[in-house]
Amino acid sequence: MDISSIRYAHRFDHVTGSAIREIFKVIAQPGMISFAGGNPSLDALPDRQVDELAHYVLEKDGKALLQYGATEGYPPFVESLKKYVENQLGVDIPAVLPVTGSTQAMDLLCKALIDPGDTVLVENPSFLGNLQCLKLYQANLVALESDDQGLIPEDLEKKIRQYHPKLLYTIPTFQNPTGKTLPEERRKAVAELANQYGMVVAEDDPYRDLRYEGTPFHSIKYYDRNGWVMFLGSFSKNISPGLRVGFIAGDPGIIRKCTVGKQSTDVHSANLNQAIVDQYLRRNLLPGHISSICDGYKSKMQLMLKALENFPEDVAFTRPQGGLFIWAELPGHMDTVSLLSKAVDRKVAYVPGTYFCVDGGHLNTLRLNFSNSTPEQIVSGMNVLNDLIRSELK
Repeated sequence: MDISSIRYAHRFDHVTGSAIREIFKVIAQPGMISFAGGNPSLDALPDRQVDELAHYVLEKDGKALLQYGATEGYPPFVESLKKYVENQLGVDIPAVLPVTGSTQAMDLLCKALIDPGDTVLVENPSFLGNLQCLKLYQANLVALESDDQGLIPEDLEKKIRQYHPKLLYTIPTFQNPTGKTLPEERRKAVAELANQYGMVVAEDDPYRDLRYEGTPFHSIKYYDRNGWVMFLGSFSKNISPGLRVGFIAGDPGIIRKCTVGKQSTDVHSANLNQAIVDQYLRRNLLPGHISSICDGYKSKMQLMLKALENFPEDVAFTRPQGGLFIWAELPGHMDTVSLLSKAVDRKVAYVPGTYFCVDGGHLNTLRLNFSNSTPEQIVSGMNVLNDLIRSELK
């Protein structure tokens, strides 16, 4: 029998794979200016520091690091991680679990909580990687209404009452893909609604350190009184995505279920990588490193925003105070999916906004990343997009 007749699991019925990963195949072309990914700048990756820390931890504890480890995490890192999260959030954290990137945190949380058909409320648009994760667990995704400040608490409560969701997934700070930040009063409202209605909140906050202006807000977790908020974090954007070190923090019962789920996924996250990040925290290297990379990111963001100001008047865009992304909205009749091929022909790439939307649509939107391009590439690439959009409007 031909292998093409194989029947795949139904969980893949409506999952086609990451659109960004497909676009990456295109942007590998020589000379391509990519605003498509979410990669940190190469200048922001501390290779020499990591080299020194790796040598240190291998000399100090190399045999243990190269052996199997505990699913619960490398013990010194669990200790320093808990202190780090508590200092970041300003609250006591009962339990933490190191994971292989915060993407795994979401996967484990779904594994622990979501049965097929369970309703999950999501921002619209939202991070497509975790939308894909939720679809693989066969969740019923319900989109929330939002404005220029993010999700609207009144709509959240309305849909909690209507759908009785098990989970809310939110990126409250410099949201991917829009760059929006949820205000303080809305963060408090989300925590209060979660407690009132018994809904778990997955607060995904990998960009919170990348603030270039304005005043930081408390996390949603800060306002959590009964353990309904699980905080998902990562060191991918502030140290290195290649180390794949993230974490989930919150209720010990949920953390335990995630730990059991992790045992059959990868046994444990890489000990060596955990030990390197542990030294980053113990030596207090992170604040200085974050400060050094934020200056460069800020100038790139401002350069891209300045370029967008010269686009046609009916092109709207967000003005983030940090993070890695700017969201743009073209006139309603335009299709950024078909426009992408024309942009790629001109050696510029972006991600069409429709891929971040729960039910598709929004074909006139796109996400732009500024962190992984040089200032010269930003100026050149944005000029190409400006000219292309203007030509399509004629």
